[in-house]
Amino acid sequence: MAAAILAVFVMTFAMVFGNSAADPDLLQDICVADLTSATKVNGFACKDAANATAEDFFFAGLAKPGLTNNTFGSLVTAANVQKIPGLNTLGVSLARIDYAPGGINPPHTHPRATEIVFVLEGALNVGFITTANKLISKTISKGEVFVFPKGLVHFQKNNGKVPAAVIAGFNSQLQGTANIALTLFAATPPVADDVLTTTFQVGTKQIEKIKSRLAPKN
Repeated sequence: MAAAILAVFVMTFAMVFGNSAADPDLLQDICVADLTSATKVNGFACKDAANATAEDFFFAGLAKPGLTNNTFGSLVTAANVQKIPGLNTLGVSLARIDYAPGGINPPHTHPRATEIVFVLEGALNVGFITTANKLISKTISKGEVFVFPKGLVHFQKNNGKVPAAVIAGFNSQLQGTANIALTLFAATPPVADDVLTTTFQVGTKQIEKIKSRLAPKN
């Protein structure tokens, strides 16, 4: 049953997002991304269509759960243009997100895409915050769907005792992700402490403690 619902979800996603893509409309049948090209464009340069193969439009990376033994207890496996070059100019992409018990996909934004998630397994507390600081939140379970509007801060949290997973759809070939905590506390070069202490109304020691916990592991 879940497989049938997922199939309907993917087809609906393709039709709706494909007809109202956030990315620029394509001007040719295909434009397989040449990920090695030094040419800088809004997207990726196209390789010769004569050299396109089925592999340019294929990705098997969403079939298996991702490893969630990390700081946040979650893992996002992207199926975007960087993994599927044939998505270039098509304005759609997917991702699989896996969550350990208690795992969180922490507050973040996608500057270039609306997101829709379909729950494969488990249950999640999800929500987004409007620009008027209104939280819109709900618990969603296997087979259910939730939408996060483009650009708004949102999150997903697995409060259950078993793993959870979703398939996420985006109306962009490369939606971009800005993790709020990492953006502020793990930027390179770092955001000045006085900016963060004033913003969060805490002392320098607290800021440095957070930075040390979120710093990239070498």
